[in-house]
Amino acid sequence: MEWVNETWVREFVFLGFSALASLQRLLFMVFLLVYLFTLGTNAIIMSTIVLDRALHTPMYFFLSVLSCSETCYTFVIVPKMLVDLLAQKKTISFLGCAIQMFTFLFLGCSHSFLLAAMGYDRYVAICNPLRYTVLMGHGVCLGLVAAACACGFTVSLVTTSLVFHLPFHSSNQLHHFFCDISPVLKLASHHSRLSQLVIFMLGVLVLVIPLLLILVSYVRIISAILKIPSSVGRYKAFSTCASHLIVVTVHYGCASFIYLRPKSNYSSSQDTLISVSYTILTPLFNPMIYSLRNKEFISKGSLKP
Repeated sequence: MEWVNETWVREFVFLGFSALASLQRLLFMVFLLVYLFTLGTNAIIMSTIVLDRALHTPMYFFLSVLSCSETCYTFVIVPKMLVDLLAQKKTISFLGCAIQMFTFLFLGCSHSFLLAAMGYDRYVAICNPLRYTVLMGHGVCLGLVAAACACGFTVSLVTTSLVFHLPFHSSNQLHHFFCDISPVLKLASHHSRLSQLVIFMLGVLVLVIPLLLILVSYVRIISAILKIPSSVGRYKAFSTCASHLIVVTVHYGCASFIYLRPKSNYSSSQDTLISVSYTILTPLFNPMIYSLRNKEFISKGSLKP
C-alpha cells in the first residue's frame, strides 16, 4: 500500500477495477457501448419532447429534465472511468475529486427531489384532473425543478465541504472507480463523530423526505383509483404511475443500500457493483422505462421522419 507520510494527499489512485485487470479492455468496450447508447437514447427523448408541441405537458417536461439529469450524471463519472480502464495510472487530483463528488451529489440529490415532484404531478393528474392544467402550470413546474436543484446544491455543497475539510495524509488509494463519499471518508486520517452524523443526516434528508412525499402522493392516488368504478378505468389510471414507481424503486433501492447502512457494513466490492448499476445502467433504463411504457410518446416519436 502506498503511504504519503506527514504530507497532504495531492491525488487519489482509483482501485475500483484492479481485481479485474485481465477484463478491463472488455469492460471498456461494454461500458462504452452502454454509455453511447445512453447518450443517444436521452438525446432522442429530449429532442422529441422539445420539438413536438403535443408533448409540451408537465409529465413530459419532467421527463425531459430527468433525461438531461441522467445525461449529466453519467458525464461526470463514466468518461473518466473509461479512460482509467485503459490507463496504467488511474489517478485524480484532490481538487478534481472534490469537484466530481460535488457534481454527482448535486445531480443525485436533485434527482431524488425531482422524483418527488414527478410523484406530485401524478397525484394532481389523477386526483384533480379538472384542475391539472391550472395546478401544474409552467411556472409551477419550473418552480419545482428549481427547488429540487436548490436542495441538491445545498446538500452537495455542505457534504463535500465536510468531507474535504478533513485531513488526508495517509493512504491515497481509493477502492472505488469514482469519488464517492464512503470510499473517500475511509482515507481521511481522522474524522469526528459530528461530521459522520451530519453527513448521515443529510443522506436521510435527501432520501427519506422525498420518499415520504412520494408515499403520501401514492396513498392519495391509490385511494382515488379505488373509487373508480370500472376495472379498465382503474388499470388505465394506475398504468400512468407504473413507470414512476419502477424508477423510484430502483433509485431508492440502490441509494439506500449505499448511503443509509451502518459504516461497519461497508464493502468496497459490493459498492463497486451497485455503483456500476446506478451510474451506468440506471441512467439508461430510467428514461426508457418512461418513454417505452407511454404509447403517446412512442407514436409521436415514430412519426418523426
